[in-house]
Formats: sequence, structure tokens, C-alpha cells
Amino acid sequence: MSSASLRTAYGEALVELAKQNDKIVVMDADLAAATMTKTFKDAFPERFFDFGIAENNMVCAAAGFAHSDLIPFISTFAIFGAGRSFEMIRNSISYVNANVKLGFTHSGLSVGEDGGSHQTIEDIALMRVLPGMTIFVPCDAIEMKKAVFAAAEIDGPVYIRVARPVSDIITTEDTPFIPGKANIIKDGSDICLMATGLLVVEALKAAEELKAKGIDAAVVNYHTIKPFDTETTLEMAQKCGAVISIEEHSVIGGLGSAVAETIAGKVNAKFDMVGINDCFGQSGTPAELFDAYGLTAPHIVDKALKLLGK
Repeated sequence: MSSASLRTAYGEALVELAKQNDKIVVMDADLAAATMTKTFKDAFPERFFDFGIAENNMVCAAAGFAHSDLIPFISTFAIFGAGRSFEMIRNSISYVNANVKLGFTHSGLSVGEDGGSHQTIEDIALMRVLPGMTIFVPCDAIEMKKAVFAAAEIDGPVYIRVARPVSDIITTEDTPFIPGKANIIKDGSDICLMATGLLVVEALKAAEELKAKGIDAAVVNYHTIKPFDTETTLEMAQKCGAVISIEEHSVIGGLGSAVAETIAGKVNAKFDMVGINDCFGQSGTPAELFDAYGLTAPHIVDKALKLLGK
């Protein structure tokens, strides 16, 4: 299995997109070498704008660009964008449905050694509560590029959650990427593992471990958190009778909440969540943190066995 950087894919996709669409501009907050928008800066210096450590100003300027019929992609670390600039995103972008794309990197625990102050575990919840906001959480580099191109086609605000580490490539160029439509990447009948982002690969590994134990697990990739695919969620919950949501985000307000809100009162299925349980992160390698916070395949398997009473 090959691997690639989602950040690198993000930067490369912006360049490819800008070659096809002269309305694309990119803005950053003094982090172009980390967010990988430097790739765009090198290719299109006249369409790149560095605002320095002034994220709030960047967000408001992006809204102005959008009102001038441009399509701005703005980037910074998720903690600074989704967190520090939430009010500006709410009022200057979401409230007026400005056509701005938010490509925020270094999200979740996988920021690693930067520690809890920089590990954004609430960004999906913050973006999800905003009316009109589309949310993409790509699982690999191929899906990241598709998310960038899909975002440009949407008339309105889009949040793209960009992970920091290199990750396994588990999709192909032919894998569908339809906003609002989850992908069933492994069918099954005993339990459904509903995953997003970097944890889709952990869900696939868990499904293989469960298969060895005689349990047929389905795996669904939610590359879009909003608009949420209620149809597939209800269908798979009904079919399997047991569901686990799996995400590198707080269990409050993210994928798990979306799944719970969807199936509650509609499907009689057992349900549990894998995610960050109402606590902050800490410093460590991504692998160490995923293990410590129960986000790896063995932890998913244990939770599945308990949910099924095995």
C-alpha cells in the first residue's frame, strides 16, 4: 500500500485547479511552507496573498475577494482558522454565504508533538453548526485533490479538513467523490464501521481483524460530514443492526453526533463511538496518540466485540 501527504496533495490540487480556473486565488497566514500553499505561491505568485499572523483579517479579506467574483482558498492551521477566526467565518462568510473555501491543515491529534494547544479536536463541530457550510474530511491524498476540485464547484463556504501526516492511499482515481454521499468501501452484515479522515484506514484494518474472528464488518467512508448522507447511514444501520462511528475528533459534535442524530428514533441499532472523549490532546507522535486515545484498529475491534456481546 502506497502513502502520500494530504498537505502536499492540497497544495498540488490548488495549482492544478488554478490552471483551469483563473478565478482561483490563495491566501495564507504566514504558514505557506507548512500548509503547502507554497506550491501555489511558486506557481502563481500574483494570485497568492500572505496576510502574516492575522487570520481574522485574512478571513474578512477573503469574503471581499468572494464578493468581487473570485474564489479564494484560505489556509492556516485549523486551531487558528476554525478557532481564532470563528466569529469572522460566521459573520463575514457563512452568514452571507460568501464563496470562500477554508483549507485548514494540522487538524486533530495527528498534529502530534505540537501538543494539546495545537491539536484541533473541535473544528468539525464548530464548522458543522454554521448554516450553509459544507464539510469535507478526505481520507487520503487522492480524495484530498477531489475535495479541492469539488469545493470550487460549490457556490458557498466549504471547510476542507487537511491532516498533517503522510497517510496510506486507500482510494483510487475511479473512486466516486460526490459531496454529501458516503462511500461503502467494504460491505458487511454484522456491524458497520462508519469512519472519516485518517481513521478510515484504521476501520479497514479493524474489519480485517474482525473477519478473522468470524464477524462480517462493513466500512463506510464519510468524506463529507455536511451535508450528511442520512440515506446510507440509515440503510447500513438497518442492515447491520450495530454501528460504530470512528473519527479523529471529539465525540461531541462531529461524525458520531451526526450518526447518532440520524439513527435516533428511526433504526433500532446498537451504537457506540470511537473518538476523543471530552478531553484535550497532549504531545506525542501521531501513532502514540492514536493508541493512547483508542483510535487504532485493535481498539476498534475491542469496542466492536463489546457492542456485539462477543
